[in-house]
Amino acid sequence: MRVSDIQRCEVRPGQLVEWTFSPATVAAAAALPPDPRPPAYIQESHIRTARSVREDGLFVPTWLGAAFDLPGRADLDALEKALRGWTLRHETLRSGFRWAGDEMQRFTLDGNDVSLSRKVVGDFADAGTLVRHLQDRFDVAADALGWPNHIYAAVVRDDSTSVYMAFDHTNVDAYSLQRIPQEIHELYAARLAGRAVAGAPVGSYVDFCELERANADGIDDSHAIVARWREFIGRCDGRLPSFPVDLGLEPGGGLPAQQLMREPLVDADAAAAFEAYCRPFGGSLVGFLAATSLIVHELGGEPVYRTVVPFHTRLKSVWSDSVGWYVGGAPIEVAAARDFDEALTAVRAELQANRSLARMPLARVLHLLGADFRPTSPDLYSIVSYVDARVVPGSARWAERKVYGLIRVSYGDQVCAWVNRLHEGLWFACRYPDTDVAYKNMRRYVEGLRNLVVSVAARH
Repeated sequence: MRVSDIQRCEVRPGQLVEWTFSPATVAAAAALPPDPRPPAYIQESHIRTARSVREDGLFVPTWLGAAFDLPGRADLDALEKALRGWTLRHETLRSGFRWAGDEMQRFTLDGNDVSLSRKVVGDFADAGTLVRHLQDRFDVAADALGWPNHIYAAVVRDDSTSVYMAFDHTNVDAYSLQRIPQEIHELYAARLAGRAVAGAPVGSYVDFCELERANADGIDDSHAIVARWREFIGRCDGRLPSFPVDLGLEPGGGLPAQQLMREPLVDADAAAAFEAYCRPFGGSLVGFLAATSLIVHELGGEPVYRTVVPFHTRLKSVWSDSVGWYVGGAPIEVAAARDFDEALTAVRAELQANRSLARMPLARVLHLLGADFRPTSPDLYSIVSYVDARVVPGSARWAERKVYGLIRVSYGDQVCAWVNRLHEGLWFACRYPDTDVAYKNMRRYVEGLRNLVVSVAARH
């Protein structure tokens, strides 16, 4: 899906309606005993980081969301039932955390205790005013340190209804967001038609957290994975890797504000030709990492490109349709190459050697390394991510339905870049520090990517 901020996802005026968990649901959650299933390491790291940054005096919203249209003036009763039904499918959405001293304890509601409260907020005649309201509301309602930490909204008009769903990151990853528009469309259509939806049961992310954590807790600092990370971080001067170009940041300065760059990269034909060229080396992911290694060497002069590559951890089919944060990271190191083919060969070898490291939560590894990684930034490291989203159900209609994946751009000292392959072509987005130097270098980076993809496609 097209990654965007809420400012540029085609928000239009209309009547705003929102849904949150009802007071009765919140009260039931407050009375729950602890759920013995622990947080995932990635959840705990995210929440502790948010708390650490908040204690430093900075409110850094980090919610994610999905935006899409339904046809006509929505039937709000049917939409509410669809939203509640979807919420009940995914256990993580009725599970949260509270502090017991310095320990995070989970609590999880029974589905029967979950109900939504609907509120008609009012009519908005100006899109800019509506955007500001939505962002401010989502900042509070989808806060990492609060619960509930997700919210649903609809902007109702005679000709169409726009749905916005925002979540703290502990509940969702990009793949979770990509599946939402089609699932809500199907549930809503079924409610309108008065028919039951025979959805297959999905695995619980809360169960996955317990399994993954038990596995991670079974290793110690003598494990080979820990040794690999120790060597990698050592070669990064004792830190996790940043994007290796000048971002105009002052050493020791505060956490900078960020900006978002988002735009089409190339059309469908060029995307297909680039994929075909890269396929013998492993496909477009290898291609974009290889391209990045060449471009950042040109921009920053670093002799080796080091990064952490995100991979999903949905290793069993039971998790494939589950909402949750199923992401790990694998380190790679690519020496400056003479040409694109040499870079492709190097990246393929690094991914083959290191991809399995993504199955072990990095937060567990860092704990075992004993390094003082007191988080001062919401991003532990910079990323370049590639996803082919054309296989996602409903993706062929994303442009027609005005589907966007939303990210909240606030503060951060890293670069996070996403390249998504859509039916229309490749879409690029990145968060980067809001400095003139960073803007100029990220523009040079994205133009370098575009030029390289076009030139490689022309060769195929």
